[in-house]
Amino acid sequence: MSQLYRLNEMLSSLVRHGASFLERPSQGATSPDDLIALCRKLLTTEGEPSGMVLAAQILNGYLAAPQDDRVAFFGLLATEFDLDPAPLRAALDAHEAENTTETLAALIAAAEPPRQDLFRRLNTAPGGTARIVDMRRDLLAASRQNHDLRRVDADLRHLLMSWFNRGFLILQSIDWGTSAEVLEKIIAYEAVHQITSWDDLRRRLQPADRRCFGFFHPALPREPLIFVEVALTRGIPGSIGGLLAEDRAAIAADEADTAVFYSISNCQDGLKGISFGNSLIKQVVEDLSRDLPGLKTFVTLSPIPGLRRWLDQTGRVVPDDQPQLFQQMAALYLLEARRGDGSPADPVARFHLGNGAQIHAVHSGADLSENGLAQSGGAMVNYLYNLPRISRNLEAFITKGSIAASSEVRALATEARRRDAQKAPASKAVGKDGG
Repeated sequence: MSQLYRLNEMLSSLVRHGASFLERPSQGATSPDDLIALCRKLLTTEGEPSGMVLAAQILNGYLAAPQDDRVAFFGLLATEFDLDPAPLRAALDAHEAENTTETLAALIAAAEPPRQDLFRRLNTAPGGTARIVDMRRDLLAASRQNHDLRRVDADLRHLLMSWFNRGFLILQSIDWGTSAEVLEKIIAYEAVHQITSWDDLRRRLQPADRRCFGFFHPALPREPLIFVEVALTRGIPGSIGGLLAEDRAAIAADEADTAVFYSISNCQDGLKGISFGNSLIKQVVEDLSRDLPGLKTFVTLSPIPGLRRWLDQTGRVVPDDQPQLFQQMAALYLLEARRGDGSPADPVARFHLGNGAQIHAVHSGADLSENGLAQSGGAMVNYLYNLPRISRNLEAFITKGSIAASSEVRALATEARRRDAQKAPASKAVGKDGG
């Protein structure tokens, strides 16, 4: 037992050493070539403790490097650690000649760029996962200018999808008793309806008819990945102002018949393209249904961020003093505006329709904030999560591009088309905006 204790103490000391090393200022290995040399050394290192220290040194050097050197480092990753086609062809020929477990394993190994092994080894550094997520945030920005870097991002995204799959995510309820460190991040990360003060946050978390849930990861225990704010109501609301009003009257949770998802915020830019929202909503619906059996309706109150841009691009003029017209045009936009790939132009619509929701209702004058008026003329939309129909809606959306919508929404779109026909030539294009 004493030997085991000493071994554990030694390993703990090494981990603490690596963690402290990660926080130190760089000791000179910050040039792109220096970092790449360390990466080559890391890929050939066998010992785990020495590998952890090397990984920490690389991440620390990257953190200390100026932005131009970081981009240059990504460029070297794209060329120095790319897939070598010659061994891949040889492994494929060998597997075709003799289909065995060994040849298959060799083929799989040859098909993986060395970058993936490098990122796995970097992840062994204390705090490595969080640093790699931050690194990908920089990589995404750089790849917008240099498309060659997208090969690097493809490898990193592949790994992050595995590291952050649903099995590793922890759903936590966030309330007024949650740590101040996490609550501060909820304020900072709120992306839909700005939280203006601690009092504003308390109104969203403390009352009996309010809930907030977030996904966390064991490697980032104090960093929410995504969170959703929920209002428990009687009936489906058509205005965000009423949900967030300072003087609103709260109700008991067991008096509510509707759960309203009114804000969903992704928190980590470095995890862009790795979807958590679908799993989050499904898990929250399950938990709320179990805890509050009186809830019969699950619905969003969502922004329509692309509406104004689409109106401008298609030459449709809607005066600010005609909110009913915004309602009609919003319905037409949600049903017909598509990107080049055929998916809905509106990003929020893509998300919820891609989860099997239905466009339930469109409301004018629903968000009179500066941002709400600028994006959609104040219009908002309810997406209904009708549990028995989610699978059917999703299948139709994926296979046919069909959008599930209520008869009321379709009627509003019909009125918008009638207005188009009266005011514009019959050949006017309806819907496409490229994204």
